[in-house]
Amino acid sequence: MDASSQFQDTLPITSDALLAQLQGWGLDYMLHEHVPLRTVEDAKSVEDAMEVPGEAAFRVKNLYLRDKKKRNYLVTLEQDREIDLKALGAQLGVGGLSFGSPDRLMQTLGVRPGAVTPLAMINGAQNNVRFLIDAAVKGADRIYMHPLVNDRTVAMDVADLWGFFDRVGVSAEVLEVS
Repeated sequence: MDASSQFQDTLPITSDALLAQLQGWGLDYMLHEHVPLRTVEDAKSVEDAMEVPGEAAFRVKNLYLRDKKKRNYLVTLEQDREIDLKALGAQLGVGGLSFGSPDRLMQTLGVRPGAVTPLAMINGAQNNVRFLIDAAVKGADRIYMHPLVNDRTVAMDVADLWGFFDRVGVSAEVLEVS
């Protein structure tokens, strides 16, 4: 199965249910539908169609990681940010950071590879996933991310993202990446 909305009914929480919940909480977003995006390069091919002139946009890439003690992490970075997992592990005081398996990703965040997103913390919070976000988000007006599937992108005010985290019980850690 791929990570598109065609298969959203196989997820613990569907993209449609997530979007309805965001609306119910009064968290505004703009929904964009597009071809499935699997990589940052794929995402860059559709960004112009979503562009809002004069907006400070935070476009993301997301890493689902595990450490040697099998603790789970979701790290959201600015899409062009380079990261050294060994250095990140040292910064976090954990060892052996590596990418988690697709099966573990589904178990902990309720998404498939290609659709990893900060919004997956609606599942990750109850599964003890530690969430870290690039400090570059502080300079942004809006964040662009998948709503649990990779053929949709939501543009949301960064303040509303923090409101989402409050609603799902996530303590987001701001990560200074050099």
